[in-house]
Amino acid sequence: MNRRKFISQSITGSFLLANSSFPLSAFSDDPDIVKLTILHTNDVHSRIDPFPMDGGRNQGLGGAERRAVMINNIRSAEDHVLLFDCGDIFQGTPYFNMFGGELELKLMSKMKYDAATMGNHDFDAGVEGFDKQLKHANFPFVVSNYNFDDSLLNGKINDHLIMDKAGIRIGIVGTGIKLRGLVPENLSKGVQYLDPINAAQKKAEFLKKEKNCDFIVCLSHLGYAYGDSRVSDIHLAQNTSDIDLILGGHTHTFMRKADIRRNMKGEEVIISQAGWGGILLGRLDIYFEKNKKRRCVSCKNSLIS
Repeated sequence: MNRRKFISQSITGSFLLANSSFPLSAFSDDPDIVKLTILHTNDVHSRIDPFPMDGGRNQGLGGAERRAVMINNIRSAEDHVLLFDCGDIFQGTPYFNMFGGELELKLMSKMKYDAATMGNHDFDAGVEGFDKQLKHANFPFVVSNYNFDDSLLNGKINDHLIMDKAGIRIGIVGTGIKLRGLVPENLSKGVQYLDPINAAQKKAEFLKKEKNCDFIVCLSHLGYAYGDSRVSDIHLAQNTSDIDLILGGHTHTFMRKADIRRNMKGEEVIISQAGWGGILLGRLDIYFEKNKKRRCVSCKNSLIS
């Protein structure tokens, strides 16, 4: 079977999740296919240094220096790379207590993150504290379901983003968890929580239909799954119709194998999350056709250390 016939017969819905036995070289060697590598972190929780050598199961793992080396190595090997974070950048080590988040955002800027969303712990120094440190972030934040109009963050947090990589137009939305019960009201003063499913759908539809985006990514801090009715990434995937990829946080879920769910149109949505503490770096290699439709024909995910 020739390569083009193989590719055309491999398209299933939005895209195909590849396993280790899938012949990805059939895509990477084809001049009509472009590869996009998406790296992602979540719930790093101010872990600047590796975990201490204290006999714990995570000893020696993580750390900003190791992550920066991995990111640089991948950027050296790949032509088109995006790097995202899915919230809870702050809180968890004395670095946050001493510097209030400044160091975390400066290091992320040096690593050249492309965008991030906000988690509940990013409000631990209040809206004022986050606003104070925002100047150290050389990358945008995106949250589609928080209204910041009556807060110090008015006009400083995006409700959507658009990025172009290798001719692929990528729309970015963000979903934050309900703050009540997790964040004291005095720390989230002026921030209005909106239904994440409705907000994400509205922005994703706008990006795909009015801004002609080829692929929609949601940076989520809702949590992967719960045993009750709380809104999760699974709910988000199944109850929207224009989101292609959900990168998650909050539940500290190590997803060595991504989850595939069907949206309201029956199309595939991939969900991935990279645990917590910067122990692992999430990676997805996504292959697109270069034609006018720019369809995603394959996606392979992994967690790397």
